[in-house]
Amino acid sequence: MATSAEVIAPSSEEESADSPAALKREERLRKFRELHFKRNEARKLNHQEVVEEDKRLKLPSNWEAKKARLEYELVVDQKKKECAERGEDYNRVKLLEISAEDAERWERKKKKRNPDPGFSGYAEAQLRQYQRLTRQIKPDMDNYERQREECGEDFHPTSNSLIHGTHVPSKESIDRMVVDVEKQIEKRSKYSRRRAYNDDADIDYINERNAKFNKKAERFYGKYTAEIKQNLERGTAV
Repeated sequence: MATSAEVIAPSSEEESADSPAALKREERLRKFRELHFKRNEARKLNHQEVVEEDKRLKLPSNWEAKKARLEYELVVDQKKKECAERGEDYNRVKLLEISAEDAERWERKKKKRNPDPGFSGYAEAQLRQYQRLTRQIKPDMDNYERQREECGEDFHPTSNSLIHGTHVPSKESIDRMVVDVEKQIEKRSKYSRRRAYNDDADIDYINERNAKFNKKAERFYGKYTAEIKQNLERGTAV
């Protein structure tokens, strides 16, 4: 009897383990362990984000742009070293990597920029004028070689060279200078200058601000009030 009871007991335990209640309990424990693991994982990730955000807040405001610039400079330095080892020109290699669309886009951006920031001083204006004139220069290699042959050693003067006053400009150079001067005169004539004060004009204002207002009113309504003004001046106004 004891032997049969011992054999029957394990079968009852297996039935209890396979019962629906036990299965539900195991399922709940498994879900609880998964939720506990996810909570710990989320807590760890939140802590890492808080630490990273604190580091970012302590960095300068332009740190991202500065970091990107430094990374770009490192890449450029590495490419320059590789080109130097291969005996190639970095600028030529860089131009080969630029697509036609990027080149056109950069060219459009250059054209949109206003190179003239306005008058800030005579030195800056003179520099802009010099740069504008030098951009218009188109080298004439034939004329260069001809002058080089004519001048000989004096083409590259030294402290002992006496060539002052010996150069005679060509007719084409003189015509080009005349055209440029005429363009400058025409452009200068279009500038808006301060109008000269007219001593003979009627004084119908009490200060400069009132004078500007009267000029604006005269410009817009002068033709409608001309008859009224004339009647007031003659004393025939009704």
